[in-house]
Amino acid sequence: MATIPASPTQTEINSVNFILGAIGQAPVTTLEATNPDVAIAYDVLINTSSEVQSEGWTYNTEYHYELVPDAVTKHIAIPSTMIYADISKNDTANRESESVVRDGKLYDRANHTYQWQRNVNADIVWLFDLDEVPIPVLEFIKNKAAAITSMQLIGDDGQYQKILQRENYARAQLFEYECNQGDHSFFGTSAGQHNYISYQPYNSLLR
Repeated sequence: MATIPASPTQTEINSVNFILGAIGQAPVTTLEATNPDVAIAYDVLINTSSEVQSEGWTYNTEYHYELVPDAVTKHIAIPSTMIYADISKNDTANRESESVVRDGKLYDRANHTYQWQRNVNADIVWLFDLDEVPIPVLEFIKNKAAAITSMQLIGDDGQYQKILQRENYARAQLFEYECNQGDHSFFGTSAGQHNYISYQPYNSLLR
């Protein structure tokens, strides 16, 4: 369960109040862990934020991001702000390696080692705080968290369906934002390949 910080941001307070309002509860001025409704709403909010951002969007995805190994251990530490890190598949220097994240470090499965003798270009998905994400992303996170909280705390199917409609609308707005920001098309994009799409016609057409 997420721990409510001693000094939550105004965005976190506003988001929790959005969730509480959606389920018919009174707003709060501070986030107190002793209030079970507030604690559950905050926990769902933070977990939903991680879940949504882990899908990988234009705003939090970077390709060919350089990771530098430690000078002594040659390990590459992966911070908690990185949801996803994998060596770039279209980088010729990476052809002899296959990476996964283990124990907070980048591990080379092909060579069975944590040690990297060179800087590594990787594709990264970042986890941002709520007050750093774009508004369409935040609105979807809030509405999705409200639907989950309604299901967990209230159990009123009528209320849940109404909130779910708002969630679906927020997701549609998010996809419109993503399409505009990412300049996506059916044929993909030459800027990089999205890690969560297994096949793109664009890759077959480049011959």
